[in-house]
Amino acid sequence: MRTINELCDVVRETSYAMHVYHAHGHLEKVYENALVHRLRKAGVEVKQQQPIQVLDEDGTVIGEFNADLLVEGRLVVELKAAKALADEHVAQLLGYLKSTRLEHGLLVNFGTYKFQIKKYALGVDGTGSATGRLAGWLPPFLALLAFFRG
Repeated sequence: MRTINELCDVVRETSYAMHVYHAHGHLEKVYENALVHRLRKAGVEVKQQQPIQVLDEDGTVIGEFNADLLVEGRLVVELKAAKALADEHVAQLLGYLKSTRLEHGLLVNFGTYKFQIKKYALGVDGTGSATGRLAGWLPPFLALLAFFRG
């Protein structure tokens, strides 16, 4: 079984190769289908438009969304074909992670000439960060550092 970082690497490398071949200009669904095809050829378990339950804090099911891709049951991949990634795209992915209690997600944009991919990991405190778990301890550490610098 691959580690989450190895899994992210496989998705990243496959997405990049796909972007090189197909370039930008297609609909999101074309990229979704192509990525699913290539990941399955590489032996990766991937579910397309996978219904995922959204849970409230007490575990009550309050809704459902379809993840663009759910890779090996533990990595949400949100695909875009936009001019650029926007804050609302990040918020969407982080909301998915928080609601489903899945920890890792990738945001991939095929809609621009320059390939864009960002990894997000939901911290213990429910904050999302492109740098992983640093989000949880970095602000208090900086505040403490500022206090001692006086």
